[in-house]
Formats: sequence, structure tokens, C-alpha cells
Amino acid sequence: MSGPATEDLLVVGAGGFARETAQAVRAAAAADAACGRAPRWRLVGHLDDDPALHGRDVDGVPVLGDCDLVHRLPVTARVVVCAGSPRDYGVRARLVRRLALPESRYATVVHPTAAVSDSSELGPGTVLLAHCVLTAAVRVGAHVAVMPHAVLTHDDTVGDFATLASGVRLGGGVWLGRGAYVGAGALVREYTTVGAWSLTGMGSTVLADVPPGEVWAGSPARKLREAGAPALDELRADELRADRSRAEGKETGHRPETRMGSTAG
Repeated sequence: MSGPATEDLLVVGAGGFARETAQAVRAAAAADAACGRAPRWRLVGHLDDDPALHGRDVDGVPVLGDCDLVHRLPVTARVVVCAGSPRDYGVRARLVRRLALPESRYATVVHPTAAVSDSSELGPGTVLLAHCVLTAAVRVGAHVAVMPHAVLTHDDTVGDFATLASGVRLGGGVWLGRGAYVGAGALVREYTTVGAWSLTGMGSTVLADVPPGEVWAGSPARKLREAGAPALDELRADELRADRSRAEGKETGHRPETRMGSTAG
């Protein structure tokens, strides 16, 4: 067999998204084998903070211990953090900060049925599940979760820690802010901004810009309320970092680029 050397992979989390990622790794290994290549990843196991799962198999993959075990296992193992839900979509960012691993330790997992154009970019720790499509010049940040059958069209920008649930469709030129959660089946109009740490409900049709830290739903989507405390905490922390960056920019004469008060990630 030829191709890059096989690397060990740890999946942080053992819930639904983590299990789906493990299956994507298995599918990628099968596709590699069918093409006569060495598999890109060797799935070592899950890490999860729920002690009830430790020592058990989840879909045939062992749960080795808690998330901090990553620091006590071989340093050559790559990592992907697979946690988060509409109830707390800031958990992935918190886990990444807690683990404090160098960027080089994070794997990018792409299901073999995903279609990613050669003009598109994916950040470390990002996962694309089955039948995702990135058409042209799509830029996806770090630790982004893209669920099955999501379509990202030309010139979309997706910030770090964002989540696109299954069946999401982004029109061209959409700017999805850091940590934003777009619910299953939502449609986002071209050149629309979806603000950082916002949540867009499933099946929504987004025709106007969604401000940071708000929950929108409906067709057309409208504001329902502010986001929950975990998301707002992340938003406030990002704003403090942005304020510091702007202050440093004034000292150096550099002005950081922002959109709706948040970088894309």
C-alpha cells in the first residue's frame, strides 16, 4: 500500500457527534483500502468525562477514560474534539481551551463521500460528515462540525467552533460567525451574516443578518430571545479578546478586520 503514514486518532467525546465521526473515520479507512492506500487514521478510541462510559465500547470503539487522558497517552496521537448540542454549543470551545493542545495535534476528518473543492480550505479539528458539499472558495475555520448533507456554496466563510446541522444550505458569500449554530434544514440567504454564538432554529429561512448571541427561528427567521448563558459567556470572552486586539492594533497602526463585531475565526 502507498500514501501517507497511518496516524493514531483519539475522538474526544462519546456522544452522537463523536460516534458519527468515528464512523466517518472507519468509512475513510475502507475507502483508502479500496484504493490500495494505507488508512489515514487508526482509530484508537474515545475519551469522555462520563465515568459510566469508561471501559465500555461505543459502536465497537473503546472509551479509554476521561478527556484529560489525552495528556497521558502517546503524544503522537492526533485528536479531534466532537462535543456540542443546541443546549450547549459552547462546550467544544471550552474543551479545546481545557486541553490546551498545540494546533498540530488536531486532525481534520472528512468523510469519503464529502465533496470539497480544491479552492476550499478546512481548519484543524474540523469534521465533515457524509455527503457534505463545499463548492468553491469556501473557508471553514478550526473545530467546525459540518453534519451530513450540508451544502456550503461559493465564498462562504465559517468561523471557528461553528456547527452546521444536517441538511443546512448556505447561499454564496454567507459569513457564519465564530461558534454559531445553524439548525437542521435551515436555509441562509446569500451574502447574509449569521453572528457569533447565535443559534438558528431547525428549518428556518434566514433572509436577514442575525446578530451575535441571539436565537432566531421561523420562515422568515426572526429573533426569539437571547442565546443561553454558555453561548453568551463565549461571546463576551471573544469581545474582550477583540477589544484587546483593537487596542494593540492602535499601538501598532494595524486595524483588525471584523464583521458584526466578531471575526470569522
